[in-house]
Amino acid sequence: MSKMIMSGNEAVARGAYEGGVHFAAAYPGTPSTEILENIGGLYKDDIYCEWAPNEKVAAEAAYGAAIGGMRSMVTFKHVGMNVAADPIFTAGYAGANGGFVLVSADDPACHSSQNEQDNRLYAQHAKLLMLEASDSQECKDFFRDAFELSEKFDMAVLFRMTTRVCHSKSVVELGERVDSPVKKYERRADKFAMLPATAKKRHIIVEDNIIKAREFSNNCKYNRLEEVEGAEIGIITSGISYQYVKEVFGNTASVLKLGLTFPLPDKMLAEFAAKYKTLYVVEEGEPYIENAVKALGFGHIIGKEKLTIQGEFNTKVVSDALTDAAEKFTYKVENANIPARPPVLCAGCPHRGFYFALGKHSDKFVSMGDIGCYALAVNPPLNGFDCSICMGGGFSTLVGISRALKAQGDTRKAIGELGDSTFFHSGLTSLIDIVASESNVVAVILDNSITAMTGHQQNPGTTKNLMGYDTPAIDIEGLVRACGIDDAHLRVFDPMDQAAADEALTAAYEAEGPFVIITKRPCALLKEVIKANAGKHVKVNPDKCVGCKLCLKIGCPSMAYDAVNKKAVIADVDNCNQCTLCMQQCKLGAIEKVGE
Repeated sequence: MSKMIMSGNEAVARGAYEGGVHFAAAYPGTPSTEILENIGGLYKDDIYCEWAPNEKVAAEAAYGAAIGGMRSMVTFKHVGMNVAADPIFTAGYAGANGGFVLVSADDPACHSSQNEQDNRLYAQHAKLLMLEASDSQECKDFFRDAFELSEKFDMAVLFRMTTRVCHSKSVVELGERVDSPVKKYERRADKFAMLPATAKKRHIIVEDNIIKAREFSNNCKYNRLEEVEGAEIGIITSGISYQYVKEVFGNTASVLKLGLTFPLPDKMLAEFAAKYKTLYVVEEGEPYIENAVKALGFGHIIGKEKLTIQGEFNTKVVSDALTDAAEKFTYKVENANIPARPPVLCAGCPHRGFYFALGKHSDKFVSMGDIGCYALAVNPPLNGFDCSICMGGGFSTLVGISRALKAQGDTRKAIGELGDSTFFHSGLTSLIDIVASESNVVAVILDNSITAMTGHQQNPGTTKNLMGYDTPAIDIEGLVRACGIDDAHLRVFDPMDQAAADEALTAAYEAEGPFVIITKRPCALLKEVIKANAGKHVKVNPDKCVGCKLCLKIGCPSMAYDAVNKKAVIADVDNCNQCTLCMQQCKLGAIEKVGE
């Protein structure tokens, strides 16, 4: 068989192909996004795949395929699993027809997330088999096998990953696609129609399935003992933590590596724990395994009292906590005097235009943000919003905070912003609540024609799907009007047009009842936008510039100030796309277009 270097995400996509998957759905979210992108790019002839409007829809679509007899999968980042929890818990009771596997890509250290939740806890809570891989080969092999396990035990499977497993690369030996014909669909209301009477019966069945799966977990290839003769230390671990354990301890400690982590192998754990006076559990996040071992009666285990519950581990973290050999794993970084560079909105980003305009009306509004690249506008100099909770929250929170402001006599108006993809994800239902409650608020949809934050994935408002086929674009303005927003309470404009933005924000503040603003300008990094703007940029005429720095207030990374000559300059011409926002600030006409 051939071999390739693959990331964990690429390997999961390959495992789906080799495992005979027929249907795959997801909503993009780092660190999981590349799984569906690889399926759509490499395996779409064998696997139907789609970007769903949100994780709940993705899970339900995939589960429908599983009920129908297809091997199916759904992927999301850890917080996305919260959105999909409703159907997931029901699937935990109902089981599957075709194999059904859910990928949760957790994000310890919050690289691109609002929390560090440990979704291993979902497995026990929702009664899902759970597999965890430690490298790309295991990602491919375990994920391929997950569908057989799902069908064998009539259970949904949670395939839990973390950022390091998703994005680290290692050698993978490839296999062939298995023949997995679609199973015949048969009416099974006693299994899938989850009314109370059905649920009570299915609960009995699923608990019995868990007992069978636990027996399997005690004698399966996914859980293995790496015993070292004469070792005085025993370590229980799983996932990426296994790699750190092996780097730190090598062949000086015995290791129980867990790959099937729900149900946990109680007999293996008890037998292993009883052998060692010094017993460690090394796991990122919550003390999931540690608590299970303690529940078996082994109170001498050492885990979270030495290893943090926060952030990611690495070899140094494990070594510092559990050995005296910290020097071996001391990482040295040369002091290059590199200035701090917080992430900023890109040059020419349409969101900058809206938030800059909003800043000029800051005395009129209390601004609520959402999850998207526009969230970078929270930082100076834009200071775009005060609060960001979760996807769709940029609208939903307005209903409550507007009433709180009114109750305390605050005359400012609540305004909230979210993107086009987020609007389809959960903004529409939030807008419905705004209209139905007759809230006196402003809802802003920042439409940049793509799901930008996670790397330009399609959404229902674009004209292509994940597989590259043409699709009808859902009209956001039409949806807004269908919710009951009339012309007097709606503005649609290019956010780089500051006059239009000022007029819209003034009208929104003065209006009574729900008001909607839709800004429409494509992301500056879309290939077609870059191509259309090739050769176009702006320059500063030094003879006209007086160094007033008004143009710097927009926070564009292409703008800079020459402290020697006391003039503004375009420091990064290649990234400037002639959005004209800086030109509109200059009162002296010192900024001029090049390459119109």
